[in-house]
Amino acid sequence: MKSKILLIIRREYMTRVKKKSFIIMTILGPILFASILVVPALLMKITSDKDRETIAVVDESGIFENRLESNDKLIFSRAENIDTAKNRLKNGTYDLVLFIEKADQNKPNPVSLFYNKKQPGLGTHTAIESRLQEILQNKLMMQTFHISTEDYNKIRAIKINVRAQDVRTGEESSTGVKTGIGYASAFLIYLFVFLFGAQVMQGVIEEKSNRIVEVIVSSVKPFQIMMGKIVGIAMVGLTQFLLWIVLTIGIVFVAGSALSSTFTNPEMMQSVNISEMVDPEIAEQVQSVQLIDKLLAGVGNIDFTFIIIMFLIYFIGGYLLYASLFAAVGSAVDNEADTQQFMLPVTVPLMLAIVAIPMVMQNPNGSVAVWLSMIPFTSPVLMMMRVPFGVPTWELALSIGLLIAGFMLTTWLAAKIYRVGILMYGKKVNYKELWKWLRY
Repeated sequence: MKSKILLIIRREYMTRVKKKSFIIMTILGPILFASILVVPALLMKITSDKDRETIAVVDESGIFENRLESNDKLIFSRAENIDTAKNRLKNGTYDLVLFIEKADQNKPNPVSLFYNKKQPGLGTHTAIESRLQEILQNKLMMQTFHISTEDYNKIRAIKINVRAQDVRTGEESSTGVKTGIGYASAFLIYLFVFLFGAQVMQGVIEEKSNRIVEVIVSSVKPFQIMMGKIVGIAMVGLTQFLLWIVLTIGIVFVAGSALSSTFTNPEMMQSVNISEMVDPEIAEQVQSVQLIDKLLAGVGNIDFTFIIIMFLIYFIGGYLLYASLFAAVGSAVDNEADTQQFMLPVTVPLMLAIVAIPMVMQNPNGSVAVWLSMIPFTSPVLMMMRVPFGVPTWELALSIGLLIAGFMLTTWLAAKIYRVGILMYGKKVNYKELWKWLRY
């Protein structure tokens, strides 16, 4: 029996890894994942003159006169009157016109932003609003509370960073990094289970429609065919996943080394004291750089070996559980169009797991997170959301044990459907018919 299953596994594995689609996705996958990590950081450092917007400021109130300072994205230019500014806006001299009228009880919102054809983006709109609000607050602080601009900027520059430390080891934790790793792991398992589970179903339907299975069944039992197909495609998925990990790490490491010099200057960072800064914009830039350094330090404290081991366990367990159900669905129908009626019960638990991710993200140790990480149908996704934060050993053991038991149960049920449905043609199967097959 084992030798026959091994032959089917080898056939499924070799057939799929030799396909052009497998080779192409193995190469493109790491490039895509690395781009998601590297490109945003690269774009943050690229400043193009074409991205800068020229804004004419017509200030009738006098409050914001010469107080709006230009930066690398917004260039503020003073205009004498609104009519001239609007005409130059139409001619293309300005990109936007900011009109600030005198305060009036009949005009609760005396600030207008005019544009010509090209509407300002959310970033520009928000930046202008925050600038105006900051200037107005600063003026009120000085007039009402007699606080100087220097003191006000020093107060605004003060930030509090709360460090999370393990009381046993003193190791500092990065909640943001762990949340990102947990989310990525959970989503990848969800994606792989759907992707490779669907391949199992399509393979069964294809062999059934081509009548190849009739020849195979003459020498191999239906259960052996199903298990060989499930395990073979699982090995294809693991091969691709491991190649993705190696290639992605390599690409990110090379790109990170090339870009590391553009992120921070250690000597400058050591000499800067944020609380002594007068310019809040410079303080925010330095804080963003220090945040990156903090995130990189948090990555260094994470046990990636343990996370990868848990990922493989839950990926294999979740895949085997759902692949057996996908195989049962494929054996019960003659074409993919007929699978829709049976796919809902199979996919609902996975969709529930994805919907529950935000709740688990907010409280990884809450009752909802704990219970859903124990149920075999949702644990492959949601337990990986919890693993980076640390899960008690007994919870991991119980969750893995229940996942194994769930896989054995679904495989047993799927085998009963598979052995009947794989040789049945031309008959529309419903849930009542499936129940009969389970009782045979």
